[in-house]
Amino acid sequence: MAAPDHLRILDAALNRATEGLRVVEDYARFVLDDDHASRQLKELRHELAAAAETIPAVDRHAMRDTPGDVGTTITTASETQRADAWQVCRASCERVKQSLRSLEEFGKCTNGDFAARCESLRYRFYAIEAVLTRTSDAAGRLAAARLYVLVDGQSSESEFVALVKTLVVAGAEVIQLRDKRLADAELLARARRLCELCAERAMAIVNDRPDIAAAAGADGVHLGQDDMAPADARRILGPRKLIGVSTHAIEQARAAVLAGANYLGAGPTFPSATKSFDEFPGLDYLRQVASEIALPAFAIGGINATNVDSVLATGVRRVAVSSAVTAAASPGEAVRELRERLAAAPQET
Repeated sequence: MAAPDHLRILDAALNRATEGLRVVEDYARFVLDDDHASRQLKELRHELAAAAETIPAVDRHAMRDTPGDVGTTITTASETQRADAWQVCRASCERVKQSLRSLEEFGKCTNGDFAARCESLRYRFYAIEAVLTRTSDAAGRLAAARLYVLVDGQSSESEFVALVKTLVVAGAEVIQLRDKRLADAELLARARRLCELCAERAMAIVNDRPDIAAAAGADGVHLGQDDMAPADARRILGPRKLIGVSTHAIEQARAAVLAGANYLGAGPTFPSATKSFDEFPGLDYLRQVASEIALPAFAIGGINATNVDSVLATGVRRVAVSSAVTAAASPGEAVRELRERLAAAPQET
């Protein structure tokens, strides 16, 4: 049996950890509406409860002395005030991490297996905390981003500049430079022009190349399933740039969330004039993303003004387009029409 003082510590730390996990889970569930994170937190909470069974509750509770606990009267001013729900979540995340560490360390004096399980849970919680931070941050940074337009470098820099100017004036919130043809020097030059033209009016994203994105000062990079991992791109771009990841199945979406994506591309939804695919996860996949993933997601693949309403009906509120705008007789008018359709759909809450 554990020493009496160790039982008191383990009892208090278990209470703090489980209470903190419940608060964080409530944030993921009710504030973010994040089914994916909520499930992970629930699983972690249940696994902690299972680990705690190795230290009998009857022993822990027998040594509990709440009236005599000197810590119950020690408070700070910051403990009684929180600016918003995110600050409530952040405080509880800190509580969970500290409690799991205390359980791990003092558990070593009682049950090595219990201590090892707490260590594993602590590392898993670190990953979940990072997901919640990215999701909350991205929800704010991309709150107004509903229309994302992909463009190539065009046949000349002047044509590229004219197109991007048109898109920005028409109201495209995100513009991605995607061009497999250009040499690196030309690609970087186009990326720099994109950043200049988008400054303070739209977000500039570079496809595939975090090095080009970093050198150009872009807002971020977009990665495909066969590109480098988000963690590697993050080392190049730093902590504040956006990393988008293309996904074609719910398993890929879940993995991208955990891997460090700030937003998702979800599709292909319909056949596209820009890229060819053997399979189309379609509207059913968008429904899965809308119901499970809180991270901002842009539906992509063959979307235009004639079918965007069916996309919005899935619950996904953001779309990425290419030829629907760039091949239109009037790209600016195509952007405005899509924005009108998007504005008519309910906003995310």
